[in-house]
Amino acid sequence: MDVSKTKTSFYRRLYVAWLIDSQTASSVPALMEATGMPRRTAQDTIAALADLDILCEFEQQAGARNHAGHYRIRDWGAIDPQWVLQHLGHIREVLGYP
Repeated sequence: MDVSKTKTSFYRRLYVAWLIDSQTASSVPALMEATGMPRRTAQDTIAALADLDILCEFEQQAGARNHAGHYRIRDWGAIDPQWVLQHLGHIREVLGYP
């Protein structure tokens, strides 16, 4: 399957947003484990969610140090999270994620 870099980048952002929103993987280490992506890619993908108007915020764990906490999706913007859920299988296949 030949897929453009634009589409894979878009799908990666949607998938990461879904993982965070579903609380399947809401930290960088959890995203790395769930997808196999390198730390920097996970961090860059989270930062790039804003480009799609997906509001993702980090919530510091109370009393914890060293940025312990998790991410939370506050607003999906123009993206329909139900569409993402319905197409998860295809998104994973395109990205080569488990």
